[in-house]
Amino acid sequence: MKLLVTGGAGFIGSHLVERLVELGHDVVVIDNLLRGNKIPLEVLSKITFIHGDVRDQTLVEHWVKDIDVIFHFAAVLGVDVVADQPVETMDVEVIGTRNIVNAARMHKVKKILYASTSGIYSHSAIVQTALTEEVNVDPRTSYAMAKRYNEIYLASHYEESGIDCIALRFFNVYGERQDNRMVIPRFLEQAEANLPLTVFGNGKQTRDFTYIDDVIESCIRLQETQGFHIVNIANEQEWTIRELAETIIKNTGSSSEITYVDAPKKRYDYEVERRIGSSEKLYNLIGFKPKTSLTEGINTILTHTEYSSNGHRNI
Repeated sequence: MKLLVTGGAGFIGSHLVERLVELGHDVVVIDNLLRGNKIPLEVLSKITFIHGDVRDQTLVEHWVKDIDVIFHFAAVLGVDVVADQPVETMDVEVIGTRNIVNAARMHKVKKILYASTSGIYSHSAIVQTALTEEVNVDPRTSYAMAKRYNEIYLASHYEESGIDCIALRFFNVYGERQDNRMVIPRFLEQAEANLPLTVFGNGKQTRDFTYIDDVIESCIRLQETQGFHIVNIANEQEWTIRELAETIIKNTGSSSEITYVDAPKKRYDYEVERRIGSSEKLYNLIGFKPKTSLTEGINTILTHTEYSSNGHRNI
């Protein structure tokens, strides 16, 4: 099949592109490269790469022609970046998704898989044991609000035109190639350099960390799903940030200590106390759900990643 991946040079996108190429697909990537290019060189030579922005309607319409399935993963990422640039965040999400959907309808694309976020649940996660897709959402940031809007937008287009759309609510994805704006690579860099691991708040807040290989396997299998669905992709394991820091210190053999600092005010809506997801719906749809434990995932990263003396990763 011929597949389009927007945001394909990013962390999740590059892993998806690599896997799609391995499976023999003809892959087109659109990415503006604001965060660099994480696609391995040996993969880059086997795809069609377009340096462009999904907000460019003409560009999107041109490259969607003859595409069978679209993975729409282009987004503005990083808590601090999103907090500082809320308008840019929503522009990329809303205008980009509109362009993708309109082009898909124009060229009769079979399916769109859209990267949403577990951040949509926000503080509604506090009273739940494991969040299902039926829980009332509580988006409070520009990023989460835009993601929720796009879920509704995709559902509306499915009702109107019949184009299959899958919204993927990712839970704290981690793995190789992720940069240190995210907590696990930041902790790994600090631990390898024997620097203090900086934890926002008291470290008791929990997250559901999902390893990249499990995420990609889920995305690949969901290509066969018909209709409109919102689907959690979660590991169903709850870890406190303090436990995460302790595990990384132990597994790296670091002499680092844990330092607790107050979170900047702009991070409030991101620093929810609990977030753990249910992948029951995912399993019912595709017969698979994430299975890599956090410890296994961290050890895999350490096996495939070298660190320089200043703590920066060499991949």
